[in-house]
Amino acid sequence: MKQSILLRIIIILAIYFGLRYYGGPTGRQILYPVILLVTFLHEFGHALGALLTGGAVEDILVNKDGSGLTRTYGGSRSIILMGGYLGSAIFGNILFLIGARFAKLVNPILLMLAVSMIFTGIYWYTSSFTSLFLIGFALLLILLVWKTNFGREVLMFLGLATILYIIQDINIGPTSDLTKYAETMKFLPISFWKYSWLTIAILLFLLNLKIIFSQTKKELEEDDDFLYIKT
Repeated sequence: MKQSILLRIIIILAIYFGLRYYGGPTGRQILYPVILLVTFLHEFGHALGALLTGGAVEDILVNKDGSGLTRTYGGSRSIILMGGYLGSAIFGNILFLIGARFAKLVNPILLMLAVSMIFTGIYWYTSSFTSLFLIGFALLLILLVWKTNFGREVLMFLGLATILYIIQDINIGPTSDLTKYAETMKFLPISFWKYSWLTIAILLFLLNLKIIFSQTKKELEEDDDFLYIKT
């Protein structure tokens, strides 16, 4: 079990880093939909932060350049701002965990992700590009569930790519969530919040790896039976 998961992770990491750093224009084109998915998860995190704190969502935008925008009203501004970066970190870890350890949940999660994208593209409509991307990506996920057996690998790849991308891409520019958050939480400098968010994202990933590679009681019993038969 552990060896199988580790092998999948190594292959996914090799594909991701190979495409991102050595794939050139072709690699960037292949990863482009994944980057837009990360943007969607980031913006969906903002939206969820608004809904959970009593606010509402006006619309969600995913731009061609990989940037995004979520317009909300009401709710907790600090939670909404934090929900983008940390929300996408949580979403990425959930996708990765389910792909690695919970095979029976893979297809339902892929379908839930597809439904959330279709819902966003229609109900929180902002642009034709946003809706076409979200609905198109969702249809590919649905096709993947119905016609292939690669759901686990795809879910692990999407989750791990999301985690790695947001850890590498924490932004402190003048229009970033971090800058806006620091303006709201004025009692501490922006560098504190930057490294706090980054630390939380890394700790979530490490905790996820610990869960993924921990053995259940059933797996331990199976290992004991194997060793007993082997000897």
